Amino acid sequence: MADLNNDNQDHKNSPERVAVRKIQTLIEGFDDISHGGLPKKRTTLLSGTSGTGKTLMAVQFLYRGIIDFDEPGIFITFEESPTDIKQNALSFGWDLDALIDQGKLFILDASPDPEGQDIVGSFDLSALIERIQYAIQKYKAKRVAIDSVTAVFQQYDAAPVVRREIFRLTARLKRLDVTTIMTTERIEEYGQIARFGVEEFVSDNVVILRNVLEGERRRRTIEILKLRGTSHMKGEYPFTITEDGINIFPLGAMRLTQRSSNVRVSSGVPALDTLCGGGFFKDSIILATGATGTGKTLLVSKFIEEACSQGERAILFAYEESRAQLSRNAYSWGIDLEEMEQKGLLKIICAYPESAGLEDHLQIIKSEIMEFKPARISIDSLSALARGVSNNAFRQFVIGVTGFAKQEEITGFFTNTTDHFLGSSSITESHISTITDTIILLQYVEIRGEMSRAINVFKMRGSWHDKGIREYTISRNGPDIKDSFHNFEGIISGTPRRSAIDEKRDLSRIVQDVQDLES
Repeated sequence: MADLNNDNQDHKNSPERVAVRKIQTLIEGFDDISHGGLPKKRTTLLSGTSGTGKTLMAVQFLYRGIIDFDEPGIFITFEESPTDIKQNALSFGWDLDALIDQGKLFILDASPDPEGQDIVGSFDLSALIERIQYAIQKYKAKRVAIDSVTAVFQQYDAAPVVRREIFRLTARLKRLDVTTIMTTERIEEYGQIARFGVEEFVSDNVVILRNVLEGERRRRTIEILKLRGTSHMKGEYPFTITEDGINIFPLGAMRLTQRSSNVRVSSGVPALDTLCGGGFFKDSIILATGATGTGKTLLVSKFIEEACSQGERAILFAYEESRAQLSRNAYSWGIDLEEMEQKGLLKIICAYPESAGLEDHLQIIKSEIMEFKPARISIDSLSALARGVSNNAFRQFVIGVTGFAKQEEITGFFTNTTDHFLGSSSITESHISTITDTIILLQYVEIRGEMSRAINVFKMRGSWHDKGIREYTISRNGPDIKDSFHNFEGIISGTPRRSAIDEKRDLSRIVQDVQDLES
């Protein structure tokens, strides 16, 4: 009994777990991947190559703290002049001069002397540390940004001495109970965290920004390497720089919590609705895939027309054809896209895929959806956006679009152009098939020496659908879906042939006809 009492006493005396407190940055997406923001009263190292957005993120961290939480901030610059920092901030609509006048922000200029005077004597940050402490206490600052310690190392040759002084600075900041972002440069996108071993003395929290050339395009990503004592999301996440600052896409933070609707919406083609068991589900993502000229854009046009005929709004994102070309082609099928635009029911966004990175395209799509509030969206085509990017980047883009559409309960109709003119082709190379709810296969088939088109509802989640491979034609009224190719097999593989049963039936008929003639 005594031992039991001792165990209970030890349990009571054991220290309780204390969660690391965090402060929100309100940088779009960062609080999601960091599970709540930056650890409070600690220093976070923000590392990246030149041009990755380190200074921007540091300024945004201070600005959002002042505007949204009324937390004064101190910006210490070792590199750019205060004038340049304020001018760059204005391009994002951040008036730092106004905040300085209000006593909410102080910029401490420790940038190099433009005259380039030589430094004589030993390196010592004591005077600067005292100035920083005075400013923090005077302005009652809660947030501090230091940009960048790499500039200090470049000014002085004695790297070990500089490291010692920077360590003194970070230790003093910790005692002053401020949350700090310290930027530093790295030489390569992947490799050593920072130059000059900065990470050795700021090792609690490390965030890395990258601007990697993938294929033919640059791709910005952010990775939280560690937040000591607290959880965060692992891996790289794409981000873009918009007019509002840094915008991170926390794809891994998306939750499959959206509601599933049983409401059906029409595709605009009655025969296709029948093949799909009564139409598409309202919150589903549909993918039409096939070779060029198989009718994918036609199905998109009918899908858009149906929405507008019901008084619903729709957005068409076109990455292969111009607005004039889309309108002309649709008009030949009896669809007036211009009239729908004039009524305010349709918005057409045309852009070259190479005009921006995938993250920028994703941001544009999200912004247009938030502004226009459509019931349906179409992207024509996804394959155009896949040019010159890695499979992983493309898949993250598709996840971002489909996830946002489902979150907003929007019906999405996307197209994908395959490389194969005849026969089947893989639609799983970029894992698009696992992300979409309904897949419609369109392809060319050669029957009796003539070229025909075939359509098949390859997959439809949560619903019965017709499994047949049907012939369809395109006329001035749009698509005309006909009967199945009953007497043929091997159509999907691109080698259609008459079925053995059908040949046997024809042979029996011929034999019977001969016997009838002989009798």
